[in-house]
Amino acid sequence: MTYCVGLHLREGLVLLSDTRTNAGVDNISVFSKMQVEEVPGERVLAVLSAGNLAVTQAVWNRLQEGVQLDGTRQTLRSVPNMFRAAQLVGQAVRDVYAADGPALKAQGIGFDISLMLGGQIAGEAPRLFLIYAAGNFIEATADTPFLQIGEHKYGKPILDRVVKHDTPVADGVKLVLISMDSTLRSNLTVGMPIDLLVYRADSLSVTLRKRITEENAYFRSIREGWSAALRQAYLEMPRPDWVP
Repeated sequence: MTYCVGLHLREGLVLLSDTRTNAGVDNISVFSKMQVEEVPGERVLAVLSAGNLAVTQAVWNRLQEGVQLDGTRQTLRSVPNMFRAAQLVGQAVRDVYAADGPALKAQGIGFDISLMLGGQIAGEAPRLFLIYAAGNFIEATADTPFLQIGEHKYGKPILDRVVKHDTPVADGVKLVLISMDSTLRSNLTVGMPIDLLVYRADSLSVTLRKRITEENAYFRSIREGWSAALRQAYLEMPRPDWVP
């Protein structure tokens, strides 16, 4: 399993993914779940993936080679806007399902994939999409400024309570790291290191791309500080006066 989260903020995008892939307790590996296409001055697009590793890699390879959309073969470097990019990713998912779905089904293996696509193409605002296994998709909005894929339930409460469309990007980084830490503590199928991408709106180049390991001092401070803050908040809450 994996956990990926994306924030769609007024200042830009914050994307975070773990790297753990496991095929059983004795077969744990590290694979990046974040792929980036960048043409400085023209576009930045990032694809985050969760699900069956063979399926997600097949989809990415098809996107690299080109996918038939509207009668022409296109890639993430050639589509004219982010909506078309989301359609292209969805079509790549359908193409992989058409090729591999029957064989997977014969082996009793589900077609397990979900993808997040975020970025900006010159001429429009940054956008963030979640693409499902059927190839259809939804988009983050100012009212719902974050999307998650994979093992998302442990990291969702902090985002529900705090993140807003006008949250500053720096605070967004702090929030996704807290969200990831909550998931890491509660689910062993999600693991370090984690990959972070920050994109500031209209820059048309990656602002920050960083791999964060257990040794990262800031991430350690987030883990320790958040745990201490939760314990302190719990202690400061009044006891129920109706308990004998």
